[in-house]
Amino acid sequence: MELRKDPITRSWVVVGQAERTRVRTDPCPLCPDHQLQAKELLSLPAEGPWQVRVYPHFRPLYRIEGDPARSADGIYDRMAATGAHEIIVETREHARTLAEMSDEEIERVLEAYTQRTADLKRDARFKYVTIFKNQGEQSGEEWPHAHSQLTATTFVPRRVLYELRAARLWYLERERCVFCDILRQEIKQAKRGVDSVGDYYAFCPYASRVPFETWLMPGAHNHLFESPLPSENRRHLATLLGRTLRRLRHVTASYHMVVHTAPSTLQTKGELSEYWRTIAGDYHWHIEILPIIERRSKSYSIKEIYFNAITPEEAAENLRQLDPGK
Repeated sequence: MELRKDPITRSWVVVGQAERTRVRTDPCPLCPDHQLQAKELLSLPAEGPWQVRVYPHFRPLYRIEGDPARSADGIYDRMAATGAHEIIVETREHARTLAEMSDEEIERVLEAYTQRTADLKRDARFKYVTIFKNQGEQSGEEWPHAHSQLTATTFVPRRVLYELRAARLWYLERERCVFCDILRQEIKQAKRGVDSVGDYYAFCPYASRVPFETWLMPGAHNHLFESPLPSENRRHLATLLGRTLRRLRHVTASYHMVVHTAPSTLQTKGELSEYWRTIAGDYHWHIEILPIIERRSKSYSIKEIYFNAITPEEAAENLRQLDPGK
């Protein structure tokens, strides 16, 4: 496999097949009694029976060994698919979802996200670490056992680059964080807010891409998810995430969830170097949840243009009325 760059959109595409490691799906390879003999990267809690375990992916898109070896192919750019691809097993119990876990258990999953992101960002080869979760049959999940995935890449995903550029321009013009401005307006208008716990807020974005799209964001400005501020109480975030997922499961059993945090600032070459001048002030980490409501959509299948049949105001009102405890 290799990475190839589109010179128009500037997005990197993984080309080729992932290594076809044979993985038994019955019994489930993520269950405690049947896990493959893979190298364990993290286990939580540190003592006693584990709840969360992290392993290298059985069929990785990116390989941890080697250097990117970026090279030219005429006018095009290409490089090796160097990076990391990990599985975060969220629970020992096969049939239990993240929404069904206690606040303490969800906080432990978030702690695994934090530790693995911070660890991989110490590798100067990697520009970005993505934590994502595909839940439900329509999401493309690899196994029904509750799990998330992590990728560390030698490039920044295109949507995050869009966010970085917009946030930097906003900051240069106004000397304010655009995400902080959005959150202040959402709290003031109280039209699209879904829930809040402590200093964390859940709301449906003004230009939601899909019905019931929900973002979770801290009220205190922080560009790094993996480096909580002293004032941040991650138990509150765990509580809010659990309440939000329990609301959303009344709407659908399938969703995509992704953590957006700042890229690695160890990278000082190329176009990203200009972002580091203001990134601590202009970027704001957040969690995006995109429920999957319809099998067919008027949106382009490649999601260049979105169509949302439900206004964010209607979606937020519906979610507020749902019981977050069931």
